Amino acid sequence: MEKGKEVIADLHIHSKYSRATSIYLDIENLVKYSRVKGLGMLGTGDFTHPKWLAELKLKLKEKDTGSGIYYHNDFPFVLSSELSLIYTKERGRRIHLVLLAPSFEIVEQINAFLLTKGRLDYDGRPIFGFSCELLVDEMLNISKEIEIIPAHVFTPWFGIFGSMSGFNSLKEAFSDKVSKIHAIETGLSSDPEMNWRLSELNEKSIVSFSDAHSFHPFRLGREATIFNNISRYNEIIKQIRENTIAGTVETSPLYGKYHYDGHRLCKFSCSPAETKKINGICPVCHKPLTIGVENRVEELADKPLGFKPASAKPFYTLLPLQEIISMVKASTLTSKKVYQIYYQLIEKFGSEFNILLHADKEKLAREADEKLVEAILLNRQGRIKVKAGYDGVYGEAMLAERQEKLF
Repeated sequence: MEKGKEVIADLHIHSKYSRATSIYLDIENLVKYSRVKGLGMLGTGDFTHPKWLAELKLKLKEKDTGSGIYYHNDFPFVLSSELSLIYTKERGRRIHLVLLAPSFEIVEQINAFLLTKGRLDYDGRPIFGFSCELLVDEMLNISKEIEIIPAHVFTPWFGIFGSMSGFNSLKEAFSDKVSKIHAIETGLSSDPEMNWRLSELNEKSIVSFSDAHSFHPFRLGREATIFNNISRYNEIIKQIRENTIAGTVETSPLYGKYHYDGHRLCKFSCSPAETKKINGICPVCHKPLTIGVENRVEELADKPLGFKPASAKPFYTLLPLQEIISMVKASTLTSKKVYQIYYQLIEKFGSEFNILLHADKEKLAREADEKLVEAILLNRQGRIKVKAGYDGVYGEAMLAERQEKLF
């Protein structure tokens, strides 16, 4: 990726009005830490929540009327939100979806429809009992510029391909409206290579966003989409719909909380091959294992491992810088030591993405010790080893005792 030629955007986040989020997750902190991260654009998240929407209207302004890009202190935002649909159609279905909208006027119409189906004031990600097909119909009746993106598609419970979602394909979820779905979000649980193995996705854009519940740079922008230079909302939508995005930033899928099969409370995890050997039963509690993403990919894939469609875009597998520092220094992610090193590097290099993607070896070596520099460069190549996460437990980045020297 050439520095300065693209915009790194995280369009799926949450506000302080979503469950399990910080009370300090506000516009000011989002802007501050997006700049630390090196993001060039954010989604607002949670535009369905009345209190957050009021704050957005107060603090975000268009520079160019009708552009669909809103600014706070010269930092750009796109109006976005997430919905949860839980309903029955032959069997139980559940899915999370990201919505992008071109204006506050359209958001008001979206919310007016949703209010006919339930409440909006109890959570930034509200739950409704109607179908995916109805959502597509109603959104496109409001505006053809609303974008609907299935979120974190392989997460077990609410990803469209998750083992507990009730769906096995986009077609099954959206029926004859499937052509109106132009993209899927990999999320922390999968990466493009895993999704390339599903033929029905080969003509769809593959985007990624963080689903962040805090403003900390090790959460915000940990997954992002790289757009070609954009100044208007419709340019974002065009790149999504025509699959002309520049690429994505991904975290290793093993780092995700549901990569392997297992049981968190039993402290047991295993690969799909091992799950097969034990007939899917936990050897600790003797109950069925929570089936993870790798297993589910193998179940749904109709293309072999390593398949790459002609439409494939590049992606960068990166762990957040604080994770790298924490691993090298054998310290906790939020320790004073880790923060001190992190912000010393930010002061020298300007942003985390500049460090992760662009800073050269010689300059890094003047500001950090040899082991940390080596880890940053290994991370840039997607070569940091990760112990797989499972059943709600994050994966763990590890430094091998011996790694090939990069310099």
